[in-house]
Order: sequence, then C-alpha cells, then structure tokens
Amino acid sequence: MNKLTVAIQAGGKSSRMGTDKSFVPFRGRPMIATVIDAVAGLGDELILITNKPDEYAHLGLPMFGDLYPETGPLGGIYTAVYHATHPHVLTVACDMPWLNRPLLEYIVSLRETADVVVPRWDKFPEPLHAVYSKACLEPIKEKLDAQMYKITVFYGRVSLRFVSREEIEQFDPEGRSFVNVNTPEELAEREDTTQG
Repeated sequence: MNKLTVAIQAGGKSSRMGTDKSFVPFRGRPMIATVIDAVAGLGDELILITNKPDEYAHLGLPMFGDLYPETGPLGGIYTAVYHATHPHVLTVACDMPWLNRPLLEYIVSLRETADVVVPRWDKFPEPLHAVYSKACLEPIKEKLDAQMYKITVFYGRVSLRFVSREEIEQFDPEGRSFVNVNTPEELAEREDTTQG
C-alpha cells in the first residue's frame, strides 16, 4: 500500500462565523486541534493548506498557500495534492469537528482502488472528506485554468470509488462526520446535542 499524506484545508473565509473557524472553541479547544487529533498518525505526512501561515505557525505543521487563489475548495485540493510527498492525499476540512477515525481509516484503506475515493452520504459526494491520487492533478488543473471551480467538475476525467451510505453507516450511523460548522449558534446547538 502506497504511503499517504493527510491535508487539512484551512483556507475558507469563515465569513458566517465572524472569525477564523479553525480557532473557534470546540469543547474547550480550538476546532483545528480536534481535527488534528482525529487524523494524527493516520498518514505518513500531515500538511496544512492555508493562506494565513502566520496564524497557524504555532501548530508546527508544513503549510502551503493556494496555488490558485480565490478558487475555493477545488483550488485547495489541487494545492494539497500538488505539494503532497506521497501518491495519495486524504483531505479534510478544518471545520469538521466530528471526524470519525474508523471511517477515515476505512476510506484510506480503499485508496488504491480509484483516483478519488469519496463518501456519498445523501445524493452528493463529500469532497472535503476524500482521498485523491496524484492522477487528479492534471484534470483539476485543466478545470482551474478554465475557471471552472465546482468541486466535482473534474470527476469525469478520473476513476471514482464512492463510499456508499451503507458503508458509512457501519462506522457513523448518523453521518455526523460530514457536518461542518458555519456559525457560532450552529456550533453551540450541535455541541449541546452531541455530547458524549
């Protein structure tokens, strides 16, 4: 099995949160600390994709700014795959505090079955909770160069392995892994209902 890079995407604007989502307290710690704990040791390398390196320097992680600024999550994924040392990259977002380690391990175990291994909870894929191979670089670059930024726009050019809802439910019956937090109210509300 090829080695794995894990990339945390911390490039969002966090406009609805009013402050950088990564550092919003979650159970008494910055949200990004919870995300780092969830992926620690999962791969052979851990990197951070951010355009604000000064704010994240204290984490001591290798950091890379977007190669295609202002192109949203697709640009962040491209940057992660481009800079990754290893052939496959697990990408997660910094605002997903309920990442499920056994589910992540399962997704990672499928990485050599396709160019993209992506969970699909409802009808839609979860591309910020997915594994990408280096084979995605050129197809993503073509779309970025064409100013096409929809996160799934390159899927027709690569091999895909969708992780089905049935597979996901073995590890995460409620699909909590895929919840991201956009406002302080949302975080407080969800924290109340997900203690334990």
